[in-house]
This record gives sequence, C-alpha cells and structure tokens, in this order.
Amino acid sequence: MIILGLTGSIGMGKSTTGRMFADEGALVWDADAAVHRLYARGGAAVEPLGQAFPGVVVDGAVDRTRLTESLGRDETAFKRLEAIVHPLVAQDRAQDLAAARAEGVRLAVLDIPLLFETGGDAFVDAVVVVTADPEIQAARVLARPGMTRERFEAILTRQTPDAEKRRRADFLVDTGRGLDAAREQVAQIVGTVLDPAWTPPRRG
Repeated sequence: MIILGLTGSIGMGKSTTGRMFADEGALVWDADAAVHRLYARGGAAVEPLGQAFPGVVVDGAVDRTRLTESLGRDETAFKRLEAIVHPLVAQDRAQDLAAARAEGVRLAVLDIPLLFETGGDAFVDAVVVVTADPEIQAARVLARPGMTRERFEAILTRQTPDAEKRRRADFLVDTGRGLDAAREQVAQIVGTVLDPAWTPPRRG
C-alpha cells in the first residue's frame, strides 16, 4: 500500500483536495477528524485531558474553548497536551492503516496540516503539498466568519511557509487554477504512485 502525506497551509484547499483523493479511491485519514473523535464523548483523550487540565471536560467531552483557555501561552502546557494527544492520534492512524491494508486498499492519504512541523513526512512514501497564490489564500481565509488579518497572520507564523512546503514537496496541487485543474492534478498523482514502476522517494 502506498502512503501519501497531504499538507498545505491554511486556505490552500487541502480538505477539498483530500476529497478528490477519496473520489479516486484512496483511503483518506484526517488528523483533525481524529482529534475530534478523541475529544468527543467516550473518546480516548477525554479522561487524561480532564486530569491534566481540570475543568476542560464538559458533559463527557473535551470543550476545545476551555482547553485553549487552559493552555494560554504556557509552552509547558502545550507540551503536556501533545504528550497526551499525539500518541493517541498515532494509534488512531495506525489502526486505520492496518484496516486499509487488510482490505487491500492500494493508496492511503494522510491529511496532516502540520506534517512537516511534526516530522510526519518521514513516515510516508511521498508528500503532496496543496498550494495557491498568496492573494488567493488570503481572500479565502479572510472570507471565513470571525477571521481577521491579525488572526490570519498569527496562524501563518505557526506554519511552515508555503514556499518551504513547495520546496520539500514531492508533488504539488495548485488549487488556484480551479477545481477541474486540481482534480486533473490529483488524478495524475494517483496514476503516478500506483504505477508499479514508480519508486517512492521517501521510504524506497
């Protein structure tokens, strides 16, 4: 089974691109969705986070607003959070990939916003970076409810710059040229990586 890492900065169209890979028959594992499952009622992160950050569990689920308030700007608190959540996310991913292998799935795509930042690119066969011109990115993000230029800039400072992501990518999907063009790029990538003659650049 070929495993691709899918990443891209905010507003680049990563989620849309992930759905395009699913339309091509790939299993798409979404890191954000995994965190939502872990934080929901009955999720594996609820009890340990409730112990580590008293008051963040409401009605049996992690309240993300309260959790954000508990974290504040305390780096040690962020590290405690990551120490709890990251292993659980990795376990969720491993279970989904194992099930996909057992079902004979040929292509899995890991949708991970902070793929490079967390070193996740070391565990995939190739990386797909979703990109668009900065003007298009800004217009998309600033159109979101409650988004401000300041908040947008703050998010960007926590992410690897788009130019750096492009440089480290094995494949690019440019969503700035419209959905049809993006679908064509995705189809070409799928055709390439499923070709028996293709050699994965990262895990070989």
